[in-house]
Order: sequence, then C-alpha cells, then structure tokens
Amino acid sequence: MRDKFLTKVYSEKQRLILWSVVISIVLLVVKFYSYVLTGSNAILTDALESIVNVVASFFALYSIRLSAIPRDKNHPYGHGKIEFFSAGIEGVLIIVAGIFILYQSAYSILFPQPLIELPLGMVLIGFSGLVNGILGFVLQKKGKELNSITLEADGKHISTDAVSSFVLIIGIAIIFFTGWHLLDSIISGLFAFYIMYNGYYLVRKSVAGLMDESNPQSINKAVRILNKHRKDNWIDIHNMRVQQYGGDSHIDLHLTLPYYYDLIQVHDCVHEVEEVLEENLSGKIEVFVHADPCIPDSCCHYCQVSDCAVRRFPQSKKIKWTADNMSQNQKHYHELGLLKNVPKNKK
Repeated sequence: MRDKFLTKVYSEKQRLILWSVVISIVLLVVKFYSYVLTGSNAILTDALESIVNVVASFFALYSIRLSAIPRDKNHPYGHGKIEFFSAGIEGVLIIVAGIFILYQSAYSILFPQPLIELPLGMVLIGFSGLVNGILGFVLQKKGKELNSITLEADGKHISTDAVSSFVLIIGIAIIFFTGWHLLDSIISGLFAFYIMYNGYYLVRKSVAGLMDESNPQSINKAVRILNKHRKDNWIDIHNMRVQQYGGDSHIDLHLTLPYYYDLIQVHDCVHEVEEVLEENLSGKIEVFVHADPCIPDSCCHYCQVSDCAVRRFPQSKKIKWTADNMSQNQKHYHELGLLKNVPKNKK
C-alpha cells in the first residue's frame, strides 16, 4: 500500500516538473520577443534568467526520474541525493546568470542604446510574471508536501523570476514616463545581486544535504512524532541521527528498554518504533534501531514502567524528549546528574 503511495508521489513530482519545463520554454520565447521589441537590458536580464529556468527545470526533471529508481547494490541508500545535486546545479546557474547580467549592465552604462515599444514590453513581462508567480507558488507548496528539495528549489527560482518581473515593470514604467534610460542598467544590476543571493542560498542548501549536515526541521519532526506515540516501556531514545536522501530519510537511534526483556519483546518494541516513524514521515523511511538495556540504579528515576518488578527507586521525574537530549550519545539520566555507580561502558 505504501509502495503504491510512493509511486504516486514520484509520478506527481515528474508531472509538476514537466509542466515547469513547458511553461518555462513558452515564457522564455515571450521574454526574448519583448527584448527584441524594446531593446531593454533589464528585459534581457529577465530573459537570460529564463534560460537558466529552462536548463534547471530539465535537470530537475532528470534528477526526479533518477531519484525514483529503487536502491540497488551500488546505491544501498537509493538515489535520492541527486535532488540535492540538482538544487546545487540550479544555484550555480543562477549565480552565473547574475554575473553575466552585471557585465551587461556595466556595458550598457558605457554604451547606451535607445529603448522603444516599452508599453508592449511591460504587458508581455507582466503576463510572464503572473504565470511564473502562480507556477512558483504551486511548486514550492507541493515541494513541501511531497518533501522534495528539487520542487522547492525550482519553485523558489521561478518565484524569484516572478518578483523580478514585477519590479522590472515598475522600473520600465519609470523609464517610460521620465526618459531616464540609465535606470534600465541600474535596475538590471540590482536584479543581478538579488538573483545571485538566491543562487547562493540554493548552493548552500545543496552542500548541506550532500554533506549530511544536521537538518533541525527533520529532527524536530521525528521528535514530535515519537513524543506523540511515546510508550512507557520506551525508557528513552538517544543518539538519534536523521539523514536525508532527497525526499527520503534514513534514521538511526538507540532505544533504552527494560533489561529483563527477552529477544521477542525487544524485537516487538523495535518494530513499534520503526512503524511509528515509517507511517508518519513522508517519503521512503529506513529506520535502524539499536536496543540498549536500562541501568536500574540510574534509569529507575525517570522510567515510566509502572509494573516493573525489579524497580529499585521510584520515578522522580518524567524527562521531556527534545531534539537536544535525543541526539546526544548518552542515556537521559545524565540530565538528572546520576552518574554515580554507572559503569563507564554503559554511560
């Protein structure tokens, strides 16, 4: 059942990106036609960014197709990280486009060209901005719903293009009514810095994903789910790690259980934790649980097992599970300062 759902998710990702490719190509033609009509460098700036949109959308489509391939012998964790690589490529392309726009702006200041047909150019750019605004909003919204960094990156890029188009209209209107043509180059230069900043953001996010940098949002989501479904015999969960592979995740954690549980009971508890995370997190979820025995002299103070036959101390506190104490490589009795009489190899 879950496999069918995931297949549907990947199909929706591909469908959305395909729409992005088609719309980006159409708007690219519209913007270059606007530039030919007006001769405006600011409009050329917008058109050049649209080339990046098209290239990035094609690469995003390829990365989503590749990320949907099941894991194999050579890729035991699947192909999901290609989505981070895709976002990084898109960020680099945006930065390159920004550098070229800066060059073009400087050239136009030194060698100005007359501007014509500005009203028609404004209408065409306005239409492009409206379409991009809607498309960017949909892609970002669906990217968050489907846990896809590729969709989010493409949506953010296209939304940036939409914002620049609307600001561009204001600038062209000012040029049209004031005749101050130098403003055309100034506007395109400011746009260049704006889109380069967005490119840097995408590259930074891409590198973080490829380097398995800790993602607070992913960890906090897992913590909320485990807190919601917390059971009394899950004495504590610690040393938790969440690695993202595009829209998929791999989770490692240590689960402290009563030391007298037999192998079948331990297996059932481990399976419960795995099931809770797999059913409540989006994408393909792989969970590895390491079971730890409790240490009665220390764990009794916060253990919630009410019918424990070997309890040595009454429960004195219920420790709230947080991203901080669940990610540390130590049981939760450290928060109570209970290190006395604890063997070093069990801390």
